[in-house]
Amino acid sequence: MKRLIKNGTIIDGTGATAFSGSLIMEDDRIVAVTPGPTPAGTFDEEIDAEGQMVCPGFIDTHSHSDLLLFKDRLVEAKTRQGITTEILGQDGISAAPLPVEFISPWRKNLAGLDGDVEDLDWTFKTTDGYLKLLEANGSAPNEGYLIPHGNVRMEGIGLDNKIGTDDDLARMQDILRRDLEAGGMGLSTGLIYMPCAYSDTREMIALCKVCAEFDRPLVIHQRSEADTILESMEEVITMGRESGVKIHFSHFKVCGKNNADKYEKVLELLEKCKSEGIRVSFDQYPYVAGSTMLGVILPPWVHDGGTDKLLARLGDADLRTKMIKDIETGIPGWDNFVDFAGLDGIFVTDVKTDKNKDAIGKNLTELGELRGKNPYEATFDLLLAEENAVGMVDFYGLEEHVEGFMKRPEMNVCTDGLLGGKPHPRVYGSFARVLGRYTRDKKTLALTEAVRKMTGRPAEVFAIEKRGLLKPGHFADITLFNPETICDKGTFTDPCQHPDGISHVLVNGTPVVTNGETTGKAPGRVIRM
Repeated sequence: MKRLIKNGTIIDGTGATAFSGSLIMEDDRIVAVTPGPTPAGTFDEEIDAEGQMVCPGFIDTHSHSDLLLFKDRLVEAKTRQGITTEILGQDGISAAPLPVEFISPWRKNLAGLDGDVEDLDWTFKTTDGYLKLLEANGSAPNEGYLIPHGNVRMEGIGLDNKIGTDDDLARMQDILRRDLEAGGMGLSTGLIYMPCAYSDTREMIALCKVCAEFDRPLVIHQRSEADTILESMEEVITMGRESGVKIHFSHFKVCGKNNADKYEKVLELLEKCKSEGIRVSFDQYPYVAGSTMLGVILPPWVHDGGTDKLLARLGDADLRTKMIKDIETGIPGWDNFVDFAGLDGIFVTDVKTDKNKDAIGKNLTELGELRGKNPYEATFDLLLAEENAVGMVDFYGLEEHVEGFMKRPEMNVCTDGLLGGKPHPRVYGSFARVLGRYTRDKKTLALTEAVRKMTGRPAEVFAIEKRGLLKPGHFADITLFNPETICDKGTFTDPCQHPDGISHVLVNGTPVVTNGETTGKAPGRVIRM
């Protein structure tokens, strides 16, 4: 199949100046990118890109489609904003590796972040087994996978709160090495999530050394993005310095308006990395609110031993009293979401059962009013009834920080979207929002630089070969958009809206979006490193 895209403005993903021209693809590859008049020839299909930008397909470096793909392999929330490649396995908690004996408690632990799939064969055991399921399932975007630290720790140590011995660390290194050899793109961790949070710096350095053997990154949700963010960053820098691993901070931000004074010091630490030769990058979603599992508002000790033990503690009235006290007074080193967002700044976005769907869209203060209870007790009841499978949005930051981080050379764009219920609007709109609000309207970024941060930059950071650039021989992952009309439309009250201004999206040379509508095709591939 030979296709021509003509009359467009080419932005090749390198950051170079855009130019008028055409692009020719044959089957799954780009064969020519030509400036000037439309080339002569016979083509099976021609796409007229008059008034539009022709650029590489966007790469979402932080995605949570890991299980959704088995329910909806088209993932329109991603493809209709121009995304052609996603990176799964985020925050140290995902599907694989998964020893059979841990399937039941792990599904409960994972449900609040990635959802659940009842009819999936959960006995895949390893990353290779999971990726084979993804390959058999098919998807519209391409899918890459990070090896989650929590899963590695679960297989190597279990779910209990303990410091790993030398033998434990050696065992985890072997598990990680096995799964990187199966095609993992790197190691992810979420040091606020259990069991990742049970690890010490020594454990992280040991695992990072394995990543460094493969020259693959550590993708890290650091221990703190709030009160102790500076100490947290110093720990991550130590990991990079001691292991030689590439560091990629997930959803980089400073949480809590009371922590605004730390912003400049955070920038100084990024510069410190540069001066020491520590390779650092980060991704960012362009909003002042975040999204994760509601269970993160609970003190760390509540999570010890896994979800079943967490639920037992939620059923204990005396322990509930202790939880409230710890939330209100704080625990040193713990990112206290209620402290930096407030009960009225945390909103329920998703639940597992129909009986609590009335909670969706309510903040925790409103949830208390709805249930006629103290908001803490109403929240604990909800988490208990839903077996901790509850999503949330939290308002945490400042617009000037969003723009400041966006301008940094280390930055690339991501969605980090949880996909159930009434999700954060970033699921549907992150990339369009950067191109519309921040590039066209606010002039925060030049257009070619914005596109680079969505394409060539993430491909370089994650060493994704032959994607991210419009170049002969590269895979034909291509997005067309109108720079005058592109915009995100989702809001926090009505988030599930596809953006305007994106007309065509092709994955491996096959259209998945044509004239703004999905084609129903699933030509994506699992990217094994």
